[in-house]
Formats: sequence, structure tokens, C-alpha cells
Amino acid sequence: MRFFFCVKAFGGGRLWQTALVVAASLLLAACDPDGASRKVAKGTPQGANAPRTSLPMPPATSAQGVENLQSGWTLLDGRRTSLAEMRGQAVVLDFYATYCPPCREEIPHLNALQRRYEGAGLQIIGLNVGGADDRPKVPQFVSELAISYPLGNPDEGLVQAFLSDNTSIPQTYVFDRQGRLVQRFIGYDETMPTELERAIKTALTTEAD
Repeated sequence: MRFFFCVKAFGGGRLWQTALVVAASLLLAACDPDGASRKVAKGTPQGANAPRTSLPMPPATSAQGVENLQSGWTLLDGRRTSLAEMRGQAVVLDFYATYCPPCREEIPHLNALQRRYEGAGLQIIGLNVGGADDRPKVPQFVSELAISYPLGNPDEGLVQAFLSDNTSIPQTYVFDRQGRLVQRFIGYDETMPTELERAIKTALTTEAD
């Protein structure tokens, strides 16, 4: 199985100074010329416990959920929200950049999943981590790919919480209705749509508090 991802450096060494992430050896590699490389890790479905992966998980995705995580994101229309405010819905957070080829390949599947499960309580959110130079390109990106779910710009604290252990993109997190992490995906390949849909179905079957 081959997964592809782009490696994005977020502000040099700043992220590694945060106490949110347990020190660990990083499994990072430079992108190929087309911006792609192999997948390095993937979460596994879980119940009350944090998922097991080959990389350490951020504290915000622990068994206690995300209700204490204060950081959120600003949607393109200026509204503010966070995972804690979305309790009761199954949520997919997709970290992307407009220049990332596997991010682009993933979006048609995210569009299809949003349409298919929106009525059941699913909300997908795309969060741009391409940097200040990439954000002006987002409107054209939305138009080009006919993106049907909201996009936003994440707070630095959110990026630290979820990408400090690995800055590869795309990264896709699936949360259940209680804000618990169901599965984490790093990278993208042709098998991911099936696996992602399976994780979403698991997230939707969890009853809200």
C-alpha cells in the first residue's frame, strides 16, 4: 500500500518548543519533485482510548477528548469555531495546502463524503496550513475543485496540537460525536476513501453526550 504526502515545515523549530508534544524521533522525508512521498503512519480505530500509531499522538486527542483544547480556526467568512463547539457532530479535520498534489487528490472524495453523510451529522472542515503566501490562493482552489465543505485557517495552537509530531500533509482526523479521535490519516492513496468512510461511519454511530 502506498500513501503519498507533502512535508511542510511550520515555522522552523518553534513547534518543537511546545510542551504539548512528547519528544520523539520524527519520521520525515523531503517531498519528491512532484510533492509526493510515502506514507509514514496511520491511526487505527479506537473506543475510549487514544489510537495506536507509529508516531506519538498529541495530548488533545487523548481519551479525555478535545473539550479542553481552546484553539480553533477562523472560517473564510470570518466566523470562529472549534472542535469543542462542534460536539454532537461527527467531525473530519483535513489539514491541507493548495500546492500539495495528494491534498488535491483527496478533495473529491471529501466532497462526496460530505454530501453523503451531512444529513447524518457529519461536518468536514478543511484547514489551510500552507502559510501566509498560500492563503490568497484558497478562493481559486475552492472554485477549481468545487469544494462543498467549509474551509478555514487554524490557530497556531491547533497546528501545534495536531501536527507537531509530524508536519506531513494531508493529515485527516476523524472525531466522533463526543469529540474523541476515531482515526488519523497521514497522506493519501487510492485505499484511503474506503478507510476514511469506514472511520466516518464509526464516528456517526457514537451517541452524543
